[in-house]
Amino acid sequence: MAQVNFRIDDEVKESAERALKAMGLNMSTAITMFLTKVGREQRIPFEITADPFYSESNMRFLEKIIDDIESSRAKLTEHEPIAADGDEDFAR
Repeated sequence: MAQVNFRIDDEVKESAERALKAMGLNMSTAITMFLTKVGREQRIPFEITADPFYSESNMRFLEKIIDDIESSRAKLTEHEPIAADGDEDFAR
């Protein structure tokens, strides 16, 4: 049996341990399950995607807005503050 050591952010580890405990698993078993599936299927067993904010189309959109602002073509208006997700008390 081999031993594998790696570093991971404390919050990620703690969050994963809580979730795994709720499933009746420990970290070692979960990682063994993951690596077994990778070895059998020769792929990551879940979809991996990039943050859509950085997609090519969104970056082009943002670059156009920046260009419009810098060339004074954009019409900027004030508005009330917009609450972030989970911060409904912010917008008044």
